[in-house]
Amino acid sequence: MVTSESSGSVVRRILLGSQLRRLRESRGITREAAGYSIRASESKISRMELGRVSFKARDVEDLLTLYGVTDGSEREALLGLAREANVAGWWHSYGDVLPGWFQTYVGLEGAASDISVYEVQFVHGLLQTEGYAHAVVVRGQPKADDAEIERRVSLRMERQKLLFSERAPRFHAILDEAALHRPYGGETVMRNQLQHLIDISEQPNVTLQVMPFEHGGHAGESGAFTMLRFPESDLSDVVYLEQLTSALYLDKPEDVAQYGRVMDRLHADSLSPARSRDLIGRLLQLG
Repeated sequence: MVTSESSGSVVRRILLGSQLRRLRESRGITREAAGYSIRASESKISRMELGRVSFKARDVEDLLTLYGVTDGSEREALLGLAREANVAGWWHSYGDVLPGWFQTYVGLEGAASDISVYEVQFVHGLLQTEGYAHAVVVRGQPKADDAEIERRVSLRMERQKLLFSERAPRFHAILDEAALHRPYGGETVMRNQLQHLIDISEQPNVTLQVMPFEHGGHAGESGAFTMLRFPESDLSDVVYLEQLTSALYLDKPEDVAQYGRVMDRLHADSLSPARSRDLIGRLLQLG
């Protein structure tokens, strides 16, 4: 079950990492020097500051000492954040099929108040039916056995509970029309998927648009991406770019702003939600 506690641990980890980075930079201390102080590498400091790893209390204490944080209340607040950040999320039970780089995304997805996505190849994971998800997983993991496939599909279905939870985010999806034509799982699976898109687009927190073929070239030429916004004022927006064996998490203001402009243009150029439902309905009738 997706809960605020499980996803909140990821947010706390990122918040703590961000505060440690600000403290280090304000003191003019290099990552290499910080790593040396906790018997670790520069790359570990980088991962800590990005919120990609768990925090040991001893490491945080040593870093705070190095950064000159001597006030007891300030130290305890940051150490408390470290303890809360280490709470395991529900998705850790899927560690056998969930790569580490995607665990971070699942946590951020669960903590976001606004999620905007642009998809080209297939229907976004949060909008997939079980049959469609099964077909996508089989295509993407041709060597996986039945048990692994079912685990991956189960994980995807578990993620979807987010859209119907008490803390459901605002979810705005733009699907390239190509994703609606590319068959996954056969005619029945595709018909069910198209109907599901129509149904879920009626959810008050879900906005679905289609970028039609007729528009030609458009702002999404660089491919699929996701933008995540959070209710916490200290947490910057994040752009998620998935690759074959890893992912990029962009949070620099200039990067986020550029992707934000692209997303705005995609919103403006895509069919309206009503016209998008009409297009999906026509495809459903043709099928």
